[in-house]
Amino acid sequence: MRSPILALVLLVALLPTSGRADAPTVCFTPGQDCTDLVVSEIANAKQQILVQAYSFTSVPILAALKAAHGRGVDVEVIVDKSSARQGRSGSRYSGATYLTNAGIQVWVDTKVSIAHNKVMVIDGQRVITGSFNFTAAAQNNNAENLLVLDDPALAAQYRTNWERRRAVSTQYVETLPSGPVEGE
Repeated sequence: MRSPILALVLLVALLPTSGRADAPTVCFTPGQDCTDLVVSEIANAKQQILVQAYSFTSVPILAALKAAHGRGVDVEVIVDKSSARQGRSGSRYSGATYLTNAGIQVWVDTKVSIAHNKVMVIDGQRVITGSFNFTAAAQNNNAENLLVLDDPALAAQYRTNWERRRAVSTQYVETLPSGPVEGE
């Protein structure tokens, strides 16, 4: 009785992978460069990046989103209200301000106590998620995790959630003169 089950398991394992999602990519801090992984995924985007960010001060990630927007990728961002209010060290120049100054539409999720998502949906195909905030502290000081999934069905679910949060968010409109992004 075990050999037919074993044969079935082996057969399924040997089936072609076309149409199946790729294995996820994982990253952990300390020890791995999760920021670089996020920047690389952004650099490979062709059409759209939908972002939900709790804390958002990573210079390389913000710059990568600005560069993606500059090459014609539709970049849209939802941030938590605390991220919209100020940058690190009490500065009024936040990631939301930087992105708005770059011409990227930014919304603030004000309907919940904390918009604690850390998500990017890239080209309706890939999802970046995990505990990893888009900050220098997440990369340099914290124990965090990041997961990159290549799965269109899962990406569609995250997109639906992004759209649901966007529908109850308010547009971020504050801009300041161009200046440095919060330091890493």
